[in-house]
Amino acid sequence: MRVWPGYSYPLGATWDGGGVNFALFSEHATKVELCLFDSTVAAIESQRIALPETTNHVWHGYLPEAEPGQLYGYRVHGPYDPACGHRFNPNKILLDPYAKAIGRDLHWDSAVYGYPFKGGNDLAFDEQDSAPYAPLARVTETAFDWGDDRPLRIPWHDTVVYEVHVKGFTRLHPDVPEKLRGTYAGLASPAAIDHLHKLGVTALELLPVHYHLNDQFLVEKGLVNYWGYNTLGYFAPDPRYSAAGTWGAAREFKSMVRRLHSAGIEVILDVVYNHTAEGNHHGPTLSMRGIDNASYYRLAEHDRRLNVDFSGCGNSINVGHTLVLQLIMDSLRYWVLDMHVDGFRFDLASALARDLWEVDRLGAFFDIIHQDPVLSQVKLIAEPWDLGPNGYQVGNFPVLWTEWNGKYRDCVRRFWKGNGGSVGELASRLAGSSDLYRLSGRRPSASLNFVTCHDGFTLHDLVSYNHKHNEANGEENRDGCDHNDSWNCGAEGPTTDPAIDALRLRQKRNFLATLILSQGVPMLLAGDEFGHSQRGNNNAYCQDSPLAWIDWNLTREQLDQLDFVRLLFHLRKTQPVFRRSRFFRGHPVLGSDLKDLYWLSPDGAQMTDADWSADHVRCLGMGLAGTQIDETDKHGNRIVGDNFLLLFNADPTPRAFKLGRRASTLHWTCEFDTSDPQMTGKVLGLLTEYPLRARSVVLLRPAFSRALGTL
Repeated sequence: MRVWPGYSYPLGATWDGGGVNFALFSEHATKVELCLFDSTVAAIESQRIALPETTNHVWHGYLPEAEPGQLYGYRVHGPYDPACGHRFNPNKILLDPYAKAIGRDLHWDSAVYGYPFKGGNDLAFDEQDSAPYAPLARVTETAFDWGDDRPLRIPWHDTVVYEVHVKGFTRLHPDVPEKLRGTYAGLASPAAIDHLHKLGVTALELLPVHYHLNDQFLVEKGLVNYWGYNTLGYFAPDPRYSAAGTWGAAREFKSMVRRLHSAGIEVILDVVYNHTAEGNHHGPTLSMRGIDNASYYRLAEHDRRLNVDFSGCGNSINVGHTLVLQLIMDSLRYWVLDMHVDGFRFDLASALARDLWEVDRLGAFFDIIHQDPVLSQVKLIAEPWDLGPNGYQVGNFPVLWTEWNGKYRDCVRRFWKGNGGSVGELASRLAGSSDLYRLSGRRPSASLNFVTCHDGFTLHDLVSYNHKHNEANGEENRDGCDHNDSWNCGAEGPTTDPAIDALRLRQKRNFLATLILSQGVPMLLAGDEFGHSQRGNNNAYCQDSPLAWIDWNLTREQLDQLDFVRLLFHLRKTQPVFRRSRFFRGHPVLGSDLKDLYWLSPDGAQMTDADWSADHVRCLGMGLAGTQIDETDKHGNRIVGDNFLLLFNADPTPRAFKLGRRASTLHWTCEFDTSDPQMTGKVLGLLTEYPLRARSVVLLRPAFSRALGTL
């Protein structure tokens, strides 16, 4: 096949209607060969073409006869000198880091290692050819009819995030066509969208959908990397979630986004730019390691044979290198501009802030994001920690960023476990965590609140198990954190005791009410709305099985819990006081003597400094004045809602909670009581105190609260 010089930009394989331009960055290579394959079962390439030009360390060539569908990989020549950080080995077929489609998956074999795998000496050079086993890229045609699809741009304070696994959500759903279950198309099916609509979800946060690998040690045990935090291709949607197979993954993903957008639901991707699937210095040579190990990865200064590992997964991407940083930025823009996603959740985001060694909140990565006209306009979520020194950075990310608020999770769990001394912090978390975000110029939406996520117990298991039960993972239950910061009602796992089941249901409702009615952005783990269980497995990363898939065969109790969650999200949607865009002022506004936020002790008085610090205090009331929201809508109209009183009791004893100095003049309605579903919507009439049961949350609304303007 003929080859012309072509262009150094864009990187990757680009079809222009007449041919394909191939461009690959490698600063230290001496030669780059493009390898063309005729089929996915080919044991060797049909053609090997040396890229004829190098421009600014980008090797490039143009093939006028190439077309979409062409399978390809690279062989990259250069020194094999691990002590200096170089691991070039032209015997290995390498995946294009810019591959937009995967044509063939990896088949594990010793030949995919750059050194003799059986001997384990990574300083030695391996001569086996990996062509029969290596993953291959496929040239794509990116055209797609988006119709009138546009970014939804739902304001952060109106956003409800739902963390979900593409496969696990619909794999067992009886109302999704069988051939679509567990796929992108299944996630956008009418049955799936109907559930999300009724729940009140506005944004899906998808566990990683970039092409990822199943670790060899998992494959040998008959398991897989189910969660997907093992990326190898940052541009390619993983074909394992495509009903159409490898050829239709990108188109199916786009169709999913278009359908979700038409239903008013945004799509946020969980992305893993902190490390890749190639692991540490004993890992395989599949892509970046063989293209230019010393450029793409962070290497130890004292021994460049070794990888720096801030992720706990073997390596760290070298965000300090200009072209590697460009790879990340090009990938992000591609998913926004070509795939129409609405934002990103950055796994172990602190690792991306490490230009040198220490976390730098104003590092190059953030500077570039903030000045980018595309990426600065989408939703940006940080997992604000990594495993490196000083990696826990909750509250320290710059403006534009929303953070997974790990302090919210930990505080809420401690409170409902009954730990004393936590009410002071709880008040801050309920009110939007201004202690973490106000000084940096951010708003309550900077706090993405969660109690559970994919990593750890589900909500049902959180209140049902004291200890992890990860035996199915094949590591003799050694994996995962064996720390449950919740009260499990006195029994381990399933029980036939109705009293214990009722207590667990109440505790789940307590968590859900706290989460959904807190200021900030609520994130719900898929399945928690009705009590999905993983039977005590708190590290189901390798469980592509019914253990992790959501079971839609719901019991009466689960359906009741689902109705309760729908009620909570309806309250949040219809009452602006639960989704403020600005922090509370804590003092009277708009000419009233009523504060926009105040706190009551069970005796009906304002909480004192002594109350906030006392270890024995596990009960408090939160007064919210919807009439005092000093905000306007997009049309300039003042936002007005109802007043509410939230009562929290994490104590094992009930309390007669006095409702405040003017309570006797008001007629009250109980919106819900987590200890008694029969109280939902019940009109209570004139009331001075409420019989607050042990371990419960109650939401009260004073009748005519807009007119009276006080509690």
